[in-house]
Amino acid sequence: MAADVVLRATQLSKRYGPVVAVEDVSLEVRRGEVFGFLGPNGAGKTTTISMLLGLTPPTAGSAEVLGQPVGPQRTAALRRVGALVGAPALWPTFSAWENVHLMAGLDPGTPARRIDEVLERVGLQAVARRAVRGFSTGMRQRVALAMALVSQPALLVLDEPATGLDPAGMHDLRTLFRELAEEGVAVFLSSHLLHEVEQTCNRVAVVHRGRIVAQGALAELTGGPARVAVVTAEPQRTVEALGRLPGARDIHLAGGDGGRAGDGVRIEVAGVTGEAVIRQLVAEGVAPREVAALSPGLEAIFLNLTRPDAAVPATSAAGR
Repeated sequence: MAADVVLRATQLSKRYGPVVAVEDVSLEVRRGEVFGFLGPNGAGKTTTISMLLGLTPPTAGSAEVLGQPVGPQRTAALRRVGALVGAPALWPTFSAWENVHLMAGLDPGTPARRIDEVLERVGLQAVARRAVRGFSTGMRQRVALAMALVSQPALLVLDEPATGLDPAGMHDLRTLFRELAEEGVAVFLSSHLLHEVEQTCNRVAVVHRGRIVAQGALAELTGGPARVAVVTAEPQRTVEALGRLPGARDIHLAGGDGGRAGDGVRIEVAGVTGEAVIRQLVAEGVAPREVAALSPGLEAIFLNLTRPDAAVPATSAAGR
């Protein structure tokens, strides 16, 4: 396994009698990246994750973490994996701090200060001593995420981690994932929130009917970075508002003549969707005259690949 590859699946397959849940799934997740794993309900995402974590034996194929094989009887490499799969399994009468402390106890070398560090990182330091039975769904997700982080994992595997989070919470999650990637952690993110994936992930794999139907960098899948054009009579305020939109980059006047377009000025922005641009401008009291996507976003690609009559390839794409 290459030094920067943290997780590898090679032709993973799982059958339950005549039912094929996953077939020939191959992918690689590298150190310091956020990898998105996408697919409609029933596509085989959770089954694949279970095999990657050694919870379910594959019918065929193999999984490796940090160069070591993983399976129900091969769990050594999982000591360096943090995971959040399904509904958080918490002790309801215990506090957030106590729940994380219990998880930290699985590794006797974990210092007590690490518990406070991860609770602060997920935004729960103010309620760390409260019993989790009174927590909202989003707060429980944060506790479970802190439990996954307490062992300082090299790989973080997350299945729908944004469940129950409000927009501010999802923004915090995006920021955390980017920070972890910058620190060298590999983040494997299974999600149906395509807008969040588009703003967070470096590469993605789309699974449909148990097979990977597309895989690669977002720019490769969409034909280029997502770009949005805005025509406005308030160019200065528009540029300032877009500058405060998370994920927005390369904000500039388009075309010649100072970006003039009819009775307004045309501004282009990369890295965000048209929907996100409209929400941001409306929130800041700026009324655009026109907003248009200039390249297909992840949602359009995803819907095309996973429509009921979409063709499924004979073999899945290998990690690139």
